[in-house]
Amino acid sequence: MTFEIGLTLVVILLTLIAFIREWAAPDVIALSVLCLVVALGLVDMEQMTGVFKNEAPLTIAALFVIGGCLEKSGAVDQIGRLLRDRLSGNTRTAIFSFSIITAFFSAWMNNTAIVAIMLPVTLGFARSKNIAASRLLMPLSYASILGGCSTLIGTSTNILVNGTLRDMGIPQMTMFELAPLGVPLAIVGIAYLTIFGPKMIPARSSITGALEIDSRTSPLYHLLVGEHSEMVGKSLSDTPLGDRSIGIHVMEVRRRGARLMLPLSKIVVEKNDRFLVAIHRRRGGAAKPAKLFEDIGAQVLSTVDGIVSELVVRDESSLLGRTLAKADFRQTYNCVVLALHRNGVNITSRIAELPLDVGDTLLVITALNNLEALEATRDFVLTDSPDDVPEEEHQNRSTPHVKLSWGILIGVVLTATLTDLLHGFFPMIPVIPIYYAAIVGALLLLWLRVITPREAYASIDWQVLLMLYGLLGLGLAMKETGTAEWLARSLVQITERFVAPEYLPLVLLWLVFIFTIGLTEILSNNATAVMLVPIVFTLANEIHVDPRPFIMAVTVAASTAFALPMGYQTHMMVYGPGGYKFADFLKVGIPLNFICWVVSCLLIPLIWPF
Repeated sequence: MTFEIGLTLVVILLTLIAFIREWAAPDVIALSVLCLVVALGLVDMEQMTGVFKNEAPLTIAALFVIGGCLEKSGAVDQIGRLLRDRLSGNTRTAIFSFSIITAFFSAWMNNTAIVAIMLPVTLGFARSKNIAASRLLMPLSYASILGGCSTLIGTSTNILVNGTLRDMGIPQMTMFELAPLGVPLAIVGIAYLTIFGPKMIPARSSITGALEIDSRTSPLYHLLVGEHSEMVGKSLSDTPLGDRSIGIHVMEVRRRGARLMLPLSKIVVEKNDRFLVAIHRRRGGAAKPAKLFEDIGAQVLSTVDGIVSELVVRDESSLLGRTLAKADFRQTYNCVVLALHRNGVNITSRIAELPLDVGDTLLVITALNNLEALEATRDFVLTDSPDDVPEEEHQNRSTPHVKLSWGILIGVVLTATLTDLLHGFFPMIPVIPIYYAAIVGALLLLWLRVITPREAYASIDWQVLLMLYGLLGLGLAMKETGTAEWLARSLVQITERFVAPEYLPLVLLWLVFIFTIGLTEILSNNATAVMLVPIVFTLANEIHVDPRPFIMAVTVAASTAFALPMGYQTHMMVYGPGGYKFADFLKVGIPLNFICWVVSCLLIPLIWPF
């Protein structure tokens, strides 16, 4: 072991600890690692700029835009609603149907977007059929992962590995090269969830059910404070409107036509102040609106429909690490938080002082017509769909955009696939790579005004892109310093002591796959792939076999994180709404990990021989 190899191993160890301990946001950690390997001399300055020439992040950005158009146009939502309206209340049928739809769309779109779209549809179905939502949401998350393993554009990991193949001088993946493995995995995985899911997945309540919220609808009252009201001149917190114990929640305060952007504790009531209030208390005991308003001398101007809903904090939310108090949550989002669900625990006191984290589920009261504005912030995954626009009008308005979005996505896929295929027969036909086809497709959507530039930028997960660039620097350091070669040789030497030479490639394949699964449970799938692809490439060269089977094993295994809720972004999205506990994912996910391990390692040598 050289000094450079030892130093690189220390950087890898620090990177692993930083990701596991969440010392900072993933993109911050990854870019810091890129700068660190340059500062330590493991990668030259000129080589660092070469990292940004990798087309994988550019491809992913363009596909985010195309996926954003599909999400915005309501293509998936319409199919999900149609499925919801047609299905019976049989749990197995529901698991199978929602899983199939989710797996299919996740082969073409970002997994997080698919689950964000299907989550409110699935919850609405569960409420209408009186099925425990937990029985449906975990399969939804798992199916999005399984479907993403079937195509080149199914996950960012597949695209990232494809870019790495080019850098290594290996033929890149075709659009459907993963399908012979991904499709059987999806079939077997969905069959497992359909057959055993209703018995293995516990029937848990969401935060709404656990806190015994009897009614999810709650009228909101616009009040005008008269000049003779007893509240005038008093601090709001000292008036009946500040009494949370009887279920009064002040949503908004307006004075002289403008919203009052102050904490409620600092507001002194003046005559002609206007309030928007909700009166809602679990297990009853709330104040009686008519008597309350008469007692305080307030006139009801109008009422609007309100709803008790759940908001799941997204991984890209601007609220991460901030408290509700610091974020001015009530004023910013026009919501009042009743409770917070985190790690299987419902928190109902001192919520305002808790820094928010990914997957936190907020139980809020808000106006029904505010759901669309909440969705537009991209800070939350909604568990209720905005219903402001009548369904028929919504469908008519979005149909042209649905067709254009799907047409361009299909065009991108066919262009990349057919030019690669036809080039083998007619060399004069150029191969159009997926990154160029995706960029042209995204630009067409912008020119056709299916999406605006602002919406296009908002649809891109910049954290993912920046993290990829940073991690590519770590992969480069492993290659340049010989760390990947040293690790691969060490693994081969240890395995050779116990395994006959003729079985060595097969045994190493099984070991690589299960090790990748274990690592991706605690790291991001992209970080796992970037670190392991150089190692398995060198490993294959050490035993003189084709590296492709090992690279495909890492590619698929890096996306099969089922055992831990923090193993994949979509798990955290369903964790709160499903009312899950940590052990629920272990119970259902470990057998699914085992199934993917066995099926993949049996099929890979047949699809990509050594």
